[in-house]
Amino acid sequence: MLGGTFDPVHLGHLRSAVELREVLGLDRVHMIPAHVPPHRAAPGVSSAERLAMLRLGIGETPGLVADDRELRRQGPSYSVDTLASLRAELGTRARLIMAVGHDAFLRLAEWRDPEGLFTQAHVVVIERPDHQAPLPATLRPLLAGREVTSVAALMAAPRGGLLRLALPTRLAISATGIRRRLAEGRSVHYLLPEAVRRHIESRDLYRGDGAAPGGETR
Repeated sequence: MLGGTFDPVHLGHLRSAVELREVLGLDRVHMIPAHVPPHRAAPGVSSAERLAMLRLGIGETPGLVADDRELRRQGPSYSVDTLASLRAELGTRARLIMAVGHDAFLRLAEWRDPEGLFTQAHVVVIERPDHQAPLPATLRPLLAGREVTSVAALMAAPRGGLLRLALPTRLAISATGIRRRLAEGRSVHYLLPEAVRRHIESRDLYRGDGAAPGGETR
């Protein structure tokens, strides 16, 4: 599971999803747009538009799935509820992983039912090589005894572990920067899949959006 607002989905999101699948040996990566993000302002573009762009961005990429389950659920898009839904579908023995960025990981103790995240899945942190912030004190008890240092150790159980992972490619692309460029009429070529760029242009999305709140916190 790789969640976020995907506002809009860009090549950094998609490349991370491909590399997560390769490095972890996953059957598939469910990319799940948040319908009602609980920890940030509502995106300026509708959930339906963000899902449409995600589907266009994924195209025929093997192993990537645009999953609309949070759009079909009322109320805030809590990750623990999404994981419970996936767990119910996949069964108790499946190895289920939630991937999060480093900034979101540092706030994990503030999420709804953080212990429940580990009850349902493993957590994989996509590390930022340039980011060495210490762990918040509130996070340390949650992680005690959970961290492993290899994919093999993580996959030895269906849930409950934590792995910090440096992906081979870290594209320095942000949705906030893309929205700002679009609002200012500047080029976003080679930051987005062409199908997504054309969709944004045809619908005149993000014009005048400026530096709206960004990130994919959950």
